[in-house]
Amino acid sequence: MSADRHPLFMPLVLVGGLVFGFGLGFSHMARPEVVIDFLTFRDFGLLFVMFGGSIVAGLAFWLLPRLRGSAPLTGTPYRRRLKSFDRNVLIGGSIFGVGWGLSGICPGAAYASLGVGNWPILYAIGGMFVGAYAQGVWRSQRTTVESGVPGDD
Repeated sequence: MSADRHPLFMPLVLVGGLVFGFGLGFSHMARPEVVIDFLTFRDFGLLFVMFGGSIVAGLAFWLLPRLRGSAPLTGTPYRRRLKSFDRNVLIGGSIFGVGWGLSGICPGAAYASLGVGNWPILYAIGGMFVGAYAQGVWRSQRTTVESGVPGDD
């Protein structure tokens, strides 16, 4: 853990994740059939959940920098982090969207889905781990090639 983080940082991250997972389970958004019904335009409940979350997040991002100069648990100043829209963002977003459509669930809800007894979702979670590992290997190889660092030949 970083020396500048508050000692409650990790426990609060855990509590936040548990509250988020409980909310997904309680709202039935951790059930793939609900998500697939949304994606096939049969049930728009997920739209209201996303809209509610966007309002809370938007208010937090707007209000917190005005109330405090830095984050309470890390001490880092609030600032915008701009990321350019490039080929990697487009490809990554497309892969994420296809995976979401095929499995009927996004990564956060997949873990919450385990809490409501959806054990077959372990296949999707395994696929997420394999995909994340493959992306990490690809990115590290690409970084090595671009930096011109010789290999261990």
